[in-house]
Amino acid sequence: MDTQYKEPQELDAQQQLAREYAQMGDMRYSGKGPSGPKKKGPGFGLGVLIGSACTLLAVTVILLGGWALMQSFAPAAEEVTEPVPQGSKAAITDSAVEKKAGELADLIDQYYYDEIDKNAMVEGIYAGMTEGLGDPYSSYFSAEEYASFSESTTGVYYGIGTVLTQDAKTKVVTILHVYPGTPAEEAGIRDGDVIAKVGDIAGDSMELSELTTHIKGQEGTTVHIEVVRSGESGYLGFDVERRRIEVPTVEYRMLEGNVGYIQVTEFSTATPEQFDNAISDLQGQGMVSMIIDLRDNPGGILQSACDMLDKILPEGLLVYTEDKYGSRSDYKSDEGCMDIPMAVLINGNSASASEIFAGAIKDYQYGKLIGTTSFGKGIVQTIIPLNDGSAIKLTMAKYFTPKGNDIHEVGITPDVELEYEYLNEEDEVYDPMHDNQVLKALEVLKEGK
Repeated sequence: MDTQYKEPQELDAQQQLAREYAQMGDMRYSGKGPSGPKKKGPGFGLGVLIGSACTLLAVTVILLGGWALMQSFAPAAEEVTEPVPQGSKAAITDSAVEKKAGELADLIDQYYYDEIDKNAMVEGIYAGMTEGLGDPYSSYFSAEEYASFSESTTGVYYGIGTVLTQDAKTKVVTILHVYPGTPAEEAGIRDGDVIAKVGDIAGDSMELSELTTHIKGQEGTTVHIEVVRSGESGYLGFDVERRRIEVPTVEYRMLEGNVGYIQVTEFSTATPEQFDNAISDLQGQGMVSMIIDLRDNPGGILQSACDMLDKILPEGLLVYTEDKYGSRSDYKSDEGCMDIPMAVLINGNSASASEIFAGAIKDYQYGKLIGTTSFGKGIVQTIIPLNDGSAIKLTMAKYFTPKGNDIHEVGITPDVELEYEYLNEEDEVYDPMHDNQVLKALEVLKEGK
């Protein structure tokens, strides 16, 4: 399979969207799992990735150019040796590597007991290249996996209506949120369930991007899912019908004292408009202060987070990124802003774009952060589509808050640290007025008036 890198200017609109789609958190594929089962409260949205593309071709040109420059100053010699190739491309085309790969292929052909899926073997080679980086956020997508991923960026898909996370090391998949009114909820699947099997496939046997292709499917078909649930012995099995799922990313309501409560579960392309509509509706109801809930929000599209910050914050820097060459990209807001007291709720699953949002609010001292330290994902990824329909996701840059804070593997510390506790175990449906962190936010806003 002769897979070639496609230059950025050749990308179509869908591919450009994928490159800009930020989980920078993308905790569907890697990262921390939930802190534990809890009442139906803060949801966890679909995540994904941003950045700026660079190519192996460019790296190769730079390296070869540097070698040529050194050769021009080298003393004359009777024998001129060829330059030693450098970089990843040289590593995989090295004659010793090719020879060993051939030997392994011969041994597999000769001794492997079963039929060989040659395409799967080749795809495994491609996936192994990114796995060799040792970066849980870089990965290879087959054409089928990338098509599924691209579908998820629209916010509409055919599935069961759950949000999943996968531990980067153990591959264990946990259901972080079940959307109301979906087949999963109707079947009895709950937040916090751990997926043991999808059909005959073990839940921890593959990357989440691949596992989700077995959960989603044609409308009206059924998928059998077995889960492990805290407090239950053995597996619980559910036959769930696949239906069209439209993912909401913003939910809101008015709390006592005319405090608007806005929960943002992810930063998708549709989120800024949903956020604007929520604010407009709450302002129409007389909102005097606001709580923005980013708990369990894994991130999403960087530009969406910036568009929402632009509505809130005054003119200035919102976030900036830097790649390994020192190239910097700034994201800024204009002079329009909201003059309203606010609090932002975060926790250990608030990642990436959520941390950009919370970090900007904190740096501008435009609101109080309440909860627990955020996830700490201060690196950004880019999805680079390839000509054969596959794609590669690579970590390409770090991002920094307006004050230049690097929060990677550190997270953002809230102004008011408070562990989550639900204060009424009898509630079957989440009520923010029984959420101790929401109640603390109400108290802080009242004191600040």
